[in-house]
Amino acid sequence: MWLQALSLTDFRSYSQADMQFQPGVTTFVGMNGQGKTNIVEAIGYLATLSSHRVAADVPLIRAGCSSAVVRAKIHEDDRSVAVDIQINERGSNKARINQSATTRARDILGIVRAVIFAPEDLALVRGEPSDRRRFLDEIGIQRHPRLAGVRADYDKVLKQRNALLKNAAATGRKAADPTFDSTLSVWNEQLTQLGSDIVASRTELVDDLRPFVQQAYGAIAGDAQVDVAYRPSSPAISDEIWRIDASLRERVSMAMDVDLESRASDELRRGITLVGPHRDEVELMLNGFPVKGYASHGESWSMALALRLAAADVLRSDGVDPIVILDDVFAELDSTRRSHLAELAQQATQVFITAAVAQDVPVELSGARFDVRMGQVEAA
Repeated sequence: MWLQALSLTDFRSYSQADMQFQPGVTTFVGMNGQGKTNIVEAIGYLATLSSHRVAADVPLIRAGCSSAVVRAKIHEDDRSVAVDIQINERGSNKARINQSATTRARDILGIVRAVIFAPEDLALVRGEPSDRRRFLDEIGIQRHPRLAGVRADYDKVLKQRNALLKNAAATGRKAADPTFDSTLSVWNEQLTQLGSDIVASRTELVDDLRPFVQQAYGAIAGDAQVDVAYRPSSPAISDEIWRIDASLRERVSMAMDVDLESRASDELRRGITLVGPHRDEVELMLNGFPVKGYASHGESWSMALALRLAAADVLRSDGVDPIVILDDVFAELDSTRRSHLAELAQQATQVFITAAVAQDVPVELSGARFDVRMGQVEAA
């Protein structure tokens, strides 16, 4: 799979930008603040419907505008697919596939697959558990687009359940109240159904990632004992229920039911949901120690790169070679890691690189080049 064309309208700093690409390496060169990262951010948005830089969509819309549009043409299996996404300041976003409107914007997920390497990737190792959960969800949604709907529905249920618990805690309403019980029961059922799907999917993804992470870390930094594991927050998942002969999702669902019951009084007292995938952790280990808090700066970078490379390998193992995006990462790396990353990136069908100066890009990754100045993109 590779990107043939990209058009941006009122996206970030661009009123209008149109670009054509070929397979191989394409580099965007420009000083900081000129708009080069905005281009690759748009490509990443098509793959995940989220930005690797901000949590909300509104910052993606050019100042003074009410919407932004990203259009692309993707080549895969000897055919081209056109995909458009309109990001709206108000109301839901709109999307089209081959000029036909879709029912929901997330219907375009799966058409573009991409893995982004960025300076922010250190948060995968040193940041909060939410950073690692987001990493898993972005890859999982590209593999199985239906998970985007599951995740959106889970977030809605979690919000409603938290509101119920918060109100009960604030007003002193007891769990024995019939109205409270019946309403909470409805939210519990949905939380368990959706949450077990998310936990099971993340667990399966981590199992798929593990050997690739170990392989990538060895290629970047040499031999080491590397492990990655998914750690659900539900205590019952590691108890007898977890050993029942049932599907992974069934076991997670049963464990969540047990934990919701056992933590009911704590939740009512604190006014917040204490059970579910929104509280889970992804554990990263290096030579028997947690990477977070123990690893050096270089080891942390090696682990972050290994996670991204593993993500690309997992997507590739599904039969679709993802677009690899290297967003201003070479300036952050020493010469050894820079060389190893360049060697591994060459395996991709298409690579997009951003750099402040052309000299930051390893010679192994020479290819097409665009100069970016003040929101203008020109082929060098």
